Amino acid sequence: MTQRLDYNQVAPDGAKALGGVYGYVQRSGLPAGLVDLVYLRVSQINNCAYCLDMHTRALLKRGVSPEKLALLQAWPEGGALFDEAERAALAWAESVTGVAETGVPSAAYDAARSAFDEKQLVDLTLAISLMNAYNRMAISFRNTPQAVQDAMEPRP
Repeated sequence: MTQRLDYNQVAPDGAKALGGVYGYVQRSGLPAGLVDLVYLRVSQINNCAYCLDMHTRALLKRGVSPEKLALLQAWPEGGALFDEAERAALAWAESVTGVAETGVPSAAYDAARSAFDEKQLVDLTLAISLMNAYNRMAISFRNTPQAVQDAMEPRP
């Protein structure tokens, strides 16, 4: 896969604006591990190789087990690997990411509100929306995943 263009270089103000939202989410008070898990799940749904690679690496560095990562796309069947807040966040992420199909029904909202207060839910939705935007940028302009870059490097 060859990168089509570097949107960070072409539109640095736009990239900086997305980075501002990213910084806000980091400071929001949501647990960083939960946010990274949501970022990875959204990236799975959108099939964004660049973001899948990046967020998997981030979660592994946080000490998340390979078993948990392996079952993330089937999290409802993951039992005790996912706590109540993670389950609520992942369900909300799936509904919001699939908004065109789901319409984000009241049942999804009610389930998310049972686990998160109003500000947390808004912040979580900002995180989900941000990752959907980043996925669209990375896929559209063919950002090369780190794993692919590493595999292309000449071996000594």
